Amino acid sequence: MIKDNQKIFNRIHLLLDAVIVAISYILAWYLKFNTFLMDENAGALPTSTYFSALYFLIPGYIFLYYFFNIYAPKRATRRKYEIIGIIQSNSAGLMLFMVVLFFIKLEDFSREMLFIFYAINIILTTLSRSMIRSILQYFRRRGYNLKYILLVGYSRAAEEYISRIKSNPQWGYVIRGILDDRVPSGTMYKGVKVVGRIENILYILPENKLDEIAITLALRDYDHLADIVDLCEKSGVHTKFIPDYNSLVPSRPYTEDLMGLPVINIRYVPLTNTLNWVAKRAVDIVGASFGIILFMPVMLITAIVIRLTSRGPILFKQERVGLHNQPFHIYKFRTMEMQRPSTAQRSWTVKDDPRVTRVGKFLRKVSIDELPQFFNILWGEMSLVGPRPEQSLFVEQFKEEIPRYMIKHQVRPGLTGWAQINGYRGDTSIRKRIEYDIYYIENWTFLFDVKILLLTIFKGFISKNAY
Repeated sequence: MIKDNQKIFNRIHLLLDAVIVAISYILAWYLKFNTFLMDENAGALPTSTYFSALYFLIPGYIFLYYFFNIYAPKRATRRKYEIIGIIQSNSAGLMLFMVVLFFIKLEDFSREMLFIFYAINIILTTLSRSMIRSILQYFRRRGYNLKYILLVGYSRAAEEYISRIKSNPQWGYVIRGILDDRVPSGTMYKGVKVVGRIENILYILPENKLDEIAITLALRDYDHLADIVDLCEKSGVHTKFIPDYNSLVPSRPYTEDLMGLPVINIRYVPLTNTLNWVAKRAVDIVGASFGIILFMPVMLITAIVIRLTSRGPILFKQERVGLHNQPFHIYKFRTMEMQRPSTAQRSWTVKDDPRVTRVGKFLRKVSIDELPQFFNILWGEMSLVGPRPEQSLFVEQFKEEIPRYMIKHQVRPGLTGWAQINGYRGDTSIRKRIEYDIYYIENWTFLFDVKILLLTIFKGFISKNAY
C-alpha cells in the first residue's frame, strides 16, 4: 500500500515536480525563441546560457515548494490551498530569478520567457497535483491507502471528528472505535462504537494495525490527560490531540510566547491591529463619501416619495448597539406607518407585515432604506462591512440565549456583511447569522471586505428575506 512506501512515494513526487519545472522551462524557451513570439534580439544570448540556469532553477523551486508547504499530506488539505501555495511559490521564484539577473547584470536574458515559464509551470504543476489527488482517491475508494485510527475519549470533539471523517471519505480515514471510561461499551455514534475502557489500549494495540491514536477526551477528563498521553506514546503509534473546547477557542487561535509560556488568546480579531484598523477606517471614509455622492439623487427622490405617500418623518431613527457595546442612533428611510413609541419595533418585521407601507415594501426589497447609513459610516459609528447592529432589547435577549453572541461587538457594525450576502438577513436564524459574523471577525482581511462589497452589489441588495 502507498502508506507503507510513503518515503518512496514522496521521492517520486519530488522527482515529478523537478521534471515539470524542467519541461515548463524548456517549453517556455521553445515558445519564445522558435515560434511567432521570437523577436530580433532572440539570439542575444547563447542557448547554453539559458539552459545552464536549470542547474539552479530546479533545486530552487523544490526548496520553494517545501517552504510554501506544498508537500504537506493531501488527505485533508483543500485543493484551493494547494493551488494558492503553487501560485505563491512560483511568484516568489519569478521575483528571485529576476533579482538575481539584475545583480549579475544579465540584461539580455529574456524576461518574457520567464513570464511564459511562470504561467506554464503553474498550470502543469496544478494539473499534476490534481492527477495525484484523483489517483489517491481512486485507491482509497477501492480500499487501499487507508489510515486506521483509534479514538481515546468520547466527547463533542470526538463526535465532530467522526462527522467530518464520515462526510469526507476521500480522506481515506477509518475509525476502528472509541475507548472511554464513562460511556458504556456498545454505545454507537454514526457507525463508530465504544469498544472498551481506556486501559484496554494496551491489549488492543498488539491486535490491531493502527496508524494513529487521536485523544478526544471530554473537558471533564482533562486531569487524566498527562497519563493518557504517556500511555499512548508508549505504544509507538503516532498520537494527536483533538481538544474538546471548540466552542470556546476559534479554529485558528492566536498564540503568544510569554518567555517560553504558550498563551492562547480565546479570540483573535485582526481589526485590533492598529494598521488594519486605520486601513479599514480610511476605506470607510472614502467609500461612504463616494456612496453619498453617487446615491444622493436616489435619496432625494426617495425622500420626496415618502413625504407624498405617508404621514410622518422621512427618516427613521433608532438606537442600536455598536462597537464595544456602545449605543448609537442608526438612520434609515421610514418604511412603516407611524407607531406608538411603546410598541414600535418590539418584534421582527415578518413577511406581509401590515406595518410596512407600499413604498416601504419596495424600499426594503432593494435595500434603498439603508442608504442613510452612509452618514453613520462617515461619523465612525458604522463600517461599510461588518455584523449588522441590533436593538438593545434584542442584544440583552440574544446574549443569554446564543453562545458567543457578544463577540460581534468587537468590531464596528456594517452596512453589509458576510451573513447578509449569504442570505441571513431579516427574519432568519440568528444562530447562523452569528456563525457567519464570527467567521468574518476572525478572518478579516482587506480583500475579504472587497469580496463582500462586490457580492453585495451582485446579490446582496435584493433579498427574498428583506420584508
